[in-house]
Amino acid sequence: MKRTSKIAVLILLVFGFTFVSCEREERGFRVKTPDANRINSKQLSTLQPGVATNNPPVKNEYEENAYAMSEGKHLYESMNCVGCHAHGGGGMGPPLMDDKWIYGGEPEKIFSTIVEGRPNGMPSFRGKLPDYQVWQIAAYVRSMSGQVPSDAAPSRDDDMQYKKPENTKDKEQPKDSSLSKSEEMPK
Repeated sequence: MKRTSKIAVLILLVFGFTFVSCEREERGFRVKTPDANRINSKQLSTLQPGVATNNPPVKNEYEENAYAMSEGKHLYESMNCVGCHAHGGGGMGPPLMDDKWIYGGEPEKIFSTIVEGRPNGMPSFRGKLPDYQVWQIAAYVRSMSGQVPSDAAPSRDDDMQYKKPENTKDKEQPKDSSLSKSEEMPK
């Protein structure tokens, strides 16, 4: 009797660990992307004439999916975002690892920045990437400043390590800021 009960307990433990431990690497092929038509991508300021509308925040489900963020990381590099933003530390473009975000650090504002582009150098990727890939890049960009759950953030690269993985980054709350007079680009 004791041997069969030990085997039964062992089998239950194996099945229990199997069902509990596989959520992080869920591929999520049917992740629902936010509705891109709902985003006012051309709004550069919260100051607008007329009636104020408070749209609820957009939830990017790719921020909870490790596979989607690693795909976003791959797209970030293959679309040459590293050419301007380096690997998040900034270069010709602003850094993406700090708490200063000129156009906002919310998922919908990052999506809008990628699709529409911004003055002074950020190109528009409208028509070059499907919406789901833009959302994957937006999730990865937010992971660089620790805005996504650490268990979903990319934890390693397939090539040599040159910086800490995104899932070890401390969370920094992005601050909306506009360019001050001293930081404006010369015309």
